[in-house]
Amino acid sequence: MKAFSFVHASDLHMGFAQYGLEARRRDFDLAFKEVVDKTIELKPDFMIIAGDLFHSARPSNITLENAVRNFNRLREAGIRVLTVDGSHDSAPNVVTGSIMSPLDSAGLIYHLPRHEGACWRKQGCCYVYGVPNFRTRRRTEELLPAFMEQNKPSPEPALFNILVFHMALDLPSVKPPYIEAEASPEIMPEGFQYYAGGHIHEASEGKFKDGLLVYSGCVETVDYEEARNRKGFYHVQVDENGAAHLNFVELESSRKFIILERDFSGVIASKITEQAVQLVKDADESGAVLIPVLKGVLPPEASRSEVDLVKIRTAAEKALLVHPVVLLRESEVSEEVVRSIFESEFKDLKTKAFEYFLSIFSERYGSEEAAKIAQLAVNLVEPLSKKQEEKVMHALEEFLQ
Repeated sequence: MKAFSFVHASDLHMGFAQYGLEARRRDFDLAFKEVVDKTIELKPDFMIIAGDLFHSARPSNITLENAVRNFNRLREAGIRVLTVDGSHDSAPNVVTGSIMSPLDSAGLIYHLPRHEGACWRKQGCCYVYGVPNFRTRRRTEELLPAFMEQNKPSPEPALFNILVFHMALDLPSVKPPYIEAEASPEIMPEGFQYYAGGHIHEASEGKFKDGLLVYSGCVETVDYEEARNRKGFYHVQVDENGAAHLNFVELESSRKFIILERDFSGVIASKITEQAVQLVKDADESGAVLIPVLKGVLPPEASRSEVDLVKIRTAAEKALLVHPVVLLRESEVSEEVVRSIFESEFKDLKTKAFEYFLSIFSERYGSEEAAKIAQLAVNLVEPLSKKQEEKVMHALEEFLQ
């Protein structure tokens, strides 16, 4: 087998005007430009983008123009770009189709699921197979086997075999708690040495089946909780023996996020405002995004609405933006109350859950309104857990009537 190398990137989210800011949209475009700059310097044989190239299925003209410009640079450098769609940029419906199709037709990318066999080969080196994103676990487990039946994965023992996908696999080692798994590991076909993943925004690598499972992570901060994640992509060198050597290439253009987390339990609203304003002033930095995270339990009778968010947002002079995240709780149910509610037979769970919710909402609302909201909360638990969207919508509509 011939030695070769490739770049594995994902979750570029081009066009994302985070917080409604044009500056943030430019940040995501700039991150893609840096990925392309570094890729051209590395001179790989090809590049993989494992989904979410764009933040939406219908990117703006300026975002599309920036994508075309940079794909042209890769084409001129002789670097083929292999793609699959992600949860953000997949086709919204059959009629409008995917934005990836015209880019493929223009020869700017090679969109794997669109081609016969959903694959691409480099003679004497590798076989690359890519699957579409189906958004939910139910749809994935229903439609992915059908797609693979129609486009059978055919890894070749004499080559280095790569599978490209955009899904969170149900593996504790790679799945963050806030992301729902979209597929079981068993659904992924055997015989690949490198499973090139997208969707998980934290870079990771580990053994999987008889190969490696690699998520390249995102290239910019999509959510403030990911601010501490390293941003970049993988450059993978495969030697003549088929051994893969991974090097993570960090980006330098990523916008700086400063997370200011503070527990304000027992502090009155006016003091919370005062202290949060001081936190922002002390951390103020040119061009940064400041995220004051206000946590804790407010004193009795205090309300989150009494915290002056306008003062907090306008406390910085140099930062690009101050974006407060309010996680304050307005009341705290004692451990004794929780224990007395839930120490019962399972058959009484709904009744006890109602009592639990009622004890919380009674702190803010009258008895009749608190009871209505508590009943809604109980009614929503089962359909939410089973993803029964129609039942959830029906319950909400009934409540609002």
